Amino acid sequence: MADPNDSKADASPKRIELSILTLRSERVMLDADLYQVETKKLLQAVRRNAERFPPDFMFQLTPDEWDSLRLQFVTSKRRGGRRYRPYAFTEQGVAMLSSVLRSPRAIRANVEIVRALVRLRRIVESHENLARKLRDLEQKHDRRFAVVFEAIRQLMAPPADQPTERIGFRRPKAPGCSRS
Repeated sequence: MADPNDSKADASPKRIELSILTLRSERVMLDADLYQVETKKLLQAVRRNAERFPPDFMFQLTPDEWDSLRLQFVTSKRRGGRRYRPYAFTEQGVAMLSSVLRSPRAIRANVEIVRALVRLRRIVESHENLARKLRDLEQKHDRRFAVVFEAIRQLMAPPADQPTERIGFRRPKAPGCSRS
């Protein structure tokens, strides 16, 4: 009989993309969000292979970062919550975990995590390429098109501190960490 907890939906691309955070200017995933493996077992595997996880692959959240995340996610500080600060894994750390964790579930999850991170990188690169092409076009053409180029630049810019109204419960946004 198949394990109901071992479904492909566990490692769905959308779920993975939602669990990618930005901390310390890095895209990271927290230990509890990785591979649907019990956090204790995941960290044991990491400790047994500590030389594979230098500081640019993983780091433990500072107390301030952890408090900030707790505020964002309304996580319990007492019973039922974590007793220690989580570890954050960068893209390289997530990839390295695949060499440490060898279960079929971990392999499927790793494939989806790598795909999600590659999609995010492509989005960033395509935006950078578009901006570069716009600069090149602007240099080739005379000032008559300056208004057109400025309008395009405004469309490409992120919204200027005008949050869109969301329906439903709003969590207070804490400084230092954000969803990607």
